[in-house]
Amino acid sequence: MDSEGFFEAVYAVVHKIPYGRVTSYGAIAKYLGAPGSARMVGWAMNACANRNDVPAHRVVNRNGVLTGKHHFSGINLMQQLLEEEGVQVIDNQIQNFEAVFWEPFREL
Repeated sequence: MDSEGFFEAVYAVVHKIPYGRVTSYGAIAKYLGAPGSARMVGWAMNACANRNDVPAHRVVNRNGVLTGKHHFSGINLMQQLLEEEGVQVIDNQIQNFEAVFWEPFREL
């Protein structure tokens, strides 16, 4: 699969993340059968951070940290979008991460 095809596969998974839930770059990579490709999932998220059709704000690092926030326009936009969905964020860290974490490998 070329990078464009991989990015589109990533976006298809991201579209399935439920409102008010988050997942990680690594969880998406694992689901797509490429467990060592978390960084490439991050590149896909960077490429679409300001697209309204992909809820990229729901993808965080494996510890629940908003590592991609600087790719969103506006100050704290990623955090604001998550908080609008009821996800609590303090100091760029999702609170109750295990409770809001969505595992595509188990749930799809």
